[in-house]
Amino acid sequence: MQPITEIVSRTVVLRERNIDTDQIIPARFLTTTERKGLGKHAFNDWRSLPDGSPNPDFPFNRAENIGARILVAGRNFGCGSSREHAPWALTDLGLRAVISAEIADIFRSNALKNGLLPIVLDEAVVDALLDQPGVELRIDVAQRSVTLPDGSAVQFPLDAFARTCLLEGVDQLGYLLKQNDAITRFEQQRQTQEFRHAS
Repeated sequence: MQPITEIVSRTVVLRERNIDTDQIIPARFLTTTERKGLGKHAFNDWRSLPDGSPNPDFPFNRAENIGARILVAGRNFGCGSSREHAPWALTDLGLRAVISAEIADIFRSNALKNGLLPIVLDEAVVDALLDQPGVELRIDVAQRSVTLPDGSAVQFPLDAFARTCLLEGVDQLGYLLKQNDAITRFEQQRQTQEFRHAS
């Protein structure tokens, strides 16, 4: 994972509520454990018309949204079944953050493990952003803040461990591996103490 300290980007908007993980990445695309390439299937059934051609009305098919790294979505984003493929598909699509008034717990956990920042903001703030697609936002991970188009900043919840992992660009296992020297020292000290007690 790449460290995430700041995200500055235009937004792409999906106003729908209750966007579940099967809509994010349909089950028929879960046959791989490769992360790369899943972005082309993100929101697959919304991005394509019945004949297979791109749906020109779908936000991710519009030229003005190319390169947008922040998704603003309706309430209860990421509900449904647990699948890490959902954040994999979104990050492969180029997204680095999802903002909603409510984000499903399992999706949130999977997102944080895979370098996608799930941000829950007050519903009134999210509604305003849903009405203004394409605005530029600045997300500061260290400060846990989002700077809005009017220049004001709002805070979002992010636990200290998740914040550290994002800033350092590591997942849970990577964090533990970075503590290897300290773990080794602790084990050596413990063995020495046990040996002393035994003798």
